[in-house]
Amino acid sequence: MKRNQSNLVSDVAFLLLFVICFICIVFIAGKPDQYIQNIIFLNITFMIAIVTYFTSLTVGLILSIIFIFGSGTFTLYQSVVQGSTVGNDSYFWLILAPTITYVTWLLTRANKQLQDEKDQLQKSNISLATMDENTNLKNSLSFQRDATVFMALSTRYDIPLTLLVINVKYWDEIRRMTSEEDMTAALYDVSMLSQTSIRTNDSLYIFDKENPTWGMMLFTDRQGANIVIERLREKVINLNTGDNADKYKIELSLRVGSVEYHSEAISTPLDFIIEAKKELEYDV
Repeated sequence: MKRNQSNLVSDVAFLLLFVICFICIVFIAGKPDQYIQNIIFLNITFMIAIVTYFTSLTVGLILSIIFIFGSGTFTLYQSVVQGSTVGNDSYFWLILAPTITYVTWLLTRANKQLQDEKDQLQKSNISLATMDENTNLKNSLSFQRDATVFMALSTRYDIPLTLLVINVKYWDEIRRMTSEEDMTAALYDVSMLSQTSIRTNDSLYIFDKENPTWGMMLFTDRQGANIVIERLREKVINLNTGDNADKYKIELSLRVGSVEYHSEAISTPLDFIIEAKKELEYDV
């Protein structure tokens, strides 16, 4: 409801600015003998509006009051010294200056509210999202939730549970030698290879996209995990030598670390990841 109100205020203020500009054009065109004077007043009015846009309504109104005082003094000078007649058109700029200042402030406030709402939604989306948008894999937040359940099941029913942590060797060097589009494609392909290397009751996660790191949660012991690791390495070799060998212009190679869950050594999902990453360091 609040977002709709901000949209409405922004749209109305934007349209009012167009209407005011049209009125100014008609007014100036109807006074060719005062063209220079009206152009000067118009420039001053829009400068006040610009200052209001980047500051606040208070500053804009203060400048509008100063403008009204100066414009009134000029009109009085023309009337007393030059003997000019003070007509209704003399009040045009006195009314327009605060009006356009207020409309500009409405537009600014509505846009700022919309921007704040957008930033809040983006933060909420990041904090609540459990899937990676490029690979459709579960992320670290989802891993923490799942791992807590899997670790409890492993302890209660004595089910072996192993975590694999996988990344691409020499990723920083590879990134320098190929394009960002190829890197995105490589990230996706390795993710799909990993996905096809596990059973339906196992889970695959992506922990880091900058230095691509995946996690595999396997309901098996270390021996069973080694079979998955070998299967994964074979698929990467096939990716390098098969029909897609020329896709990346480089050869992909994986580092894999694995650790089996033991409740006395691992108490949290974060501990699980840390222990697996320690094993990753030995795979050179």
